[in-house]
Amino acid sequence: MVRRAAKLLGACAAAAVLALAAPGAAQAARGVLIIDGARHGDPAGCYGLGDFVQSRVFNRTDTTAWVWSGAQCDGNVVQAILSGQGAVAHGRSLFIE
Repeated sequence: MVRRAAKLLGACAAAAVLALAAPGAAQAARGVLIIDGARHGDPAGCYGLGDFVQSRVFNRTDTTAWVWSGAQCDGNVVQAILSGQGAVAHGRSLFIE
């Protein structure tokens, strides 16, 4: 029961962070998101990451990319990749808005 409550609280906190990080209506980030060499211009939404090998991400957009533990941008936020950063993603999916 405590574990479930902690998980729910974590999900609520992650949702609040996403809501505060993305002002205004849902819009695509401006710039390029590069995941394992594949370029995504003005990206928006959820992107799957490698199942067996950690993905290399370059965030060349104007917003933060959030790495999630679940495959469909669910579970917990495990990492933030700030605008202008490159990183090895330690999760299964990535959300950007």
